[in-house]
Amino acid sequence: MTEIILTSVIDKLVQLLIEEAQLFKGAHKEVMNLKNELELINSLFKDADTKKWVTREQSESFRAWFKQLKEVAYHIEDVIDEYLLHMANHHYRSRRGAFLSFLHNISHKIKALKLSYNMASQIQNIQASLRKIKDRGETYGLSPFDQQGVVSRGMKDDKQYHHDPRLSALFVEENELLGFDTKRDDLVRMLVGGDSMRTVISLIGQGGIGKTTLAKKVYDNEDVKARFDLQAWISISQSYNINKILKSIAMQICPAALTECIMDETDILPKLISILRQCLETKRYMIVFDDIWDINFWNVMKLALPSNDKGSRIIITTRNDNVAACCKENSCDFVLKIEPLSQEMAWELFCKKAFRFEFEMRCPRELEELSLKIVKKCQGLPLVVATIGALLSTKEKVVYEWQKLHDSHESEFETNPYLSSIQEIFSLSYDDLPYYLKSCFLYFGMFPEDHAIENWTLCRLWIAEGFVQKQRSKTLEQVAEEYLNELINRNLIQTWVEFYASTKLCRVHDLMHEIILSRVNQFGFCQSVGRHENDLRSREKFRRLSIHNTTKNVLQNVEDLRGVRSVFLFNIDKLEDINVDLIKKFKLLKVLHFSNSPLCYLPKEVGKLSHLKYISLRNTRIKTLPKSIGRLQSLQTLDIRNTSILDLPIEINNLQNLQCIVAFSSSFEVEHSLKAMEGVKIPEGIGCLEDLQTLLFVDAYRSGTNAIKELENLKKLKMLGITNLSAETGKTLCPCIEKMSHLDMLCVYSINEDEVLDVQHISSPPCFLTQLFLMGKLLKLPEWIKKVQNLRRLALNFSRLTDDPLKVLKHLHYLEFLDIHGAYEGEELHFQEGSFQKLKQLTLEKLYRLKVLKIDEGALPVLEKLFIGPIPLMKEVPSDIKHLEELKFLKVYDMPKEFVLGMQPDGGRDYWKVKHVACVIFGYTVVARKFESYKLGDSELLQRLQG
Repeated sequence: MTEIILTSVIDKLVQLLIEEAQLFKGAHKEVMNLKNELELINSLFKDADTKKWVTREQSESFRAWFKQLKEVAYHIEDVIDEYLLHMANHHYRSRRGAFLSFLHNISHKIKALKLSYNMASQIQNIQASLRKIKDRGETYGLSPFDQQGVVSRGMKDDKQYHHDPRLSALFVEENELLGFDTKRDDLVRMLVGGDSMRTVISLIGQGGIGKTTLAKKVYDNEDVKARFDLQAWISISQSYNINKILKSIAMQICPAALTECIMDETDILPKLISILRQCLETKRYMIVFDDIWDINFWNVMKLALPSNDKGSRIIITTRNDNVAACCKENSCDFVLKIEPLSQEMAWELFCKKAFRFEFEMRCPRELEELSLKIVKKCQGLPLVVATIGALLSTKEKVVYEWQKLHDSHESEFETNPYLSSIQEIFSLSYDDLPYYLKSCFLYFGMFPEDHAIENWTLCRLWIAEGFVQKQRSKTLEQVAEEYLNELINRNLIQTWVEFYASTKLCRVHDLMHEIILSRVNQFGFCQSVGRHENDLRSREKFRRLSIHNTTKNVLQNVEDLRGVRSVFLFNIDKLEDINVDLIKKFKLLKVLHFSNSPLCYLPKEVGKLSHLKYISLRNTRIKTLPKSIGRLQSLQTLDIRNTSILDLPIEINNLQNLQCIVAFSSSFEVEHSLKAMEGVKIPEGIGCLEDLQTLLFVDAYRSGTNAIKELENLKKLKMLGITNLSAETGKTLCPCIEKMSHLDMLCVYSINEDEVLDVQHISSPPCFLTQLFLMGKLLKLPEWIKKVQNLRRLALNFSRLTDDPLKVLKHLHYLEFLDIHGAYEGEELHFQEGSFQKLKQLTLEKLYRLKVLKIDEGALPVLEKLFIGPIPLMKEVPSDIKHLEELKFLKVYDMPKEFVLGMQPDGGRDYWKVKHVACVIFGYTVVARKFESYKLGDSELLQRLQG
């Protein structure tokens, strides 16, 4: 956290020194000295974060010390931002008439001189405060500046006992292994059989999901013990010592050889590796490494574990996908992702723990509703389900006690000994994050519990907040995506794609959200108002404000109005005491997130927020943007989706730092039609916004040919959407697209279903294009599509092609999503053997002349989702569907009655041989769904769980 704050301040100091050098001579020396001092502190904090120098005993003292340093950093940032705000207002006024500009410049230079000396004085005071804080830290042994005193986190005197919260996972009873039986049996078979090569089996998943429990049950299996000559179980900590780990292995498998080694401590690592290799070379061994955090761990460990062709096995458990990837070196190595329990399994485990002494381990009906809510909150994590169930087993079985736990879960997790271990386990994942990811992860605390966030939006917010660090040859968007992927790979974030794969979304587990909230309060990261009834006025300095449910008295409940940089609104039905007042008082805002609020207009005063980088008015009632928006020189992202804004003002062309314009209205009422997406009129001159990377969507008809032609100047565009495109304007658009060498996504809507979508005139399509949406009539598939070999997603809607498009599309080897909607007027579609090897989702809709669907064996080998309907002439279920062995979800709707009846499970169709498939049929109110068998006994309860 400290590093992010200091990095932001240092960047501002550099900006100040470069941009305002002439007017800021009076404080130049002080600014330079302060920058140098902060850079030194920042580098030491980064080093300290790597070495985990804070002990458990010091953590409370460190937080108090950190708070003092944080407030100094915030004060520096406030001083700089207010100065830059003054300079921005000066630059705006100086563009007025010559005489007024002359008078203003004289006045400004006098004010700037005063500000310069005033800032020099303030910075001198800040430096004095900084020195006192450093001295105070060193006095109490807290400072990382003494490099001789580095202490590993969590290391304590050996005589002191410390309980590892993960210990209980090693001693889970057999009847609690719900959902693990199959995985356990599969693992046992892999251990006792299979390849003779040394095999590494990686178990990955988030904390509390049961990796250690599963590994221990396999490790203790009698067949496994009989199979191997030597076995060892090694628990790894975040601050592991490689020599100690090697000694621990040797102690378990060859203690005599270890005794000779430890007599001489010189060059101990090579000796330990040599001893282990000698002991293991001729043996069939099995070793478990539990809870690996470091991706470099395996690089050393593999040297000590010979691949002796004896059928040896190694199991690792980790929360990090990247660790598992590093351990997978051979074709026989295997990665097993441990998924959360199903709701049915979670319910069964909960009942076994909560009612183990009574009610025959069944939930009383009066407690069902609350119990279901509690189980849902656990989100399938066995550790959490079992722990909360065990806690409730000690409570009186009455609604009042259940309700009390449900309503007070935050405080319970901090104070209840049953639940504190869960918090510790989740906290380990946070503590292991590198410094640059901690603020990104804490940002989920700005959002309500269970709130789904678009990946794209989250990355743009991180950039606006200054969390994303520049890297050579990479854009900030690319770095932000890498940050997000790293959090996903660490299993800290749940991510998925919307139903039709249109949007990637993410969120955090409910219990991790609670831990985030406790951290943001400690660090002064953000303040929530209205989230809970007990939200109080805080005297902490906060940079971010998250407002929930009501805006009444918000301004009175925020102590430091000047310090607020970001404002978010959630679940607001009525705006009170906010809008103009907020903009006037929070004059240093960088982020304004008013999505889904009842905002009716944006006041002209918004133009005074010269630091504003991100503004979202999505799903509000706003009809126009004020002309003053042209003053927002720092603005990077403008999100006005699903508003009534039809035209972008010409002042938008003044925003030279603008990178993203997301401005369209989508309608579910006319879904899957050319009117499902409405763009906005762009002004002529938009070609000057050369940093623009996202432009969604442009109304080509209303904008005119001249504005469309100017798009050729936007060479950095990655995402472009066009609506209401006529054949004539399409000819203008094609050469523009050829010049967009970085284009990743292109979406084009024709003006109506009879107008030909003329996008044939592209000889050299953008080579990085991965998403293509062609919405309109095509005389034939554009020839250039075959050249776009990186294409991952393709949608052809209303194309009305007469030739089978699969003949061309089968050559797109990386295609993962294919949507054919009203795009083909032939009678047969044939997926040939070997085609579409990467396709995961296929949609076949409104194909009114299609009669036959053929799927050769070997086609669509990884298809997971299939959507069919309406196809009125297809009356038989394709028998070839049995070849889709990976199919998990099949949606069929508005199909002929014969087709629907042919899909009944009692019909013995080949369809039901497909593993894991769930069938949902609409149109004839027939729903057939295949589940694993569970013993719940209550069909009504089962339906509620499934819902």
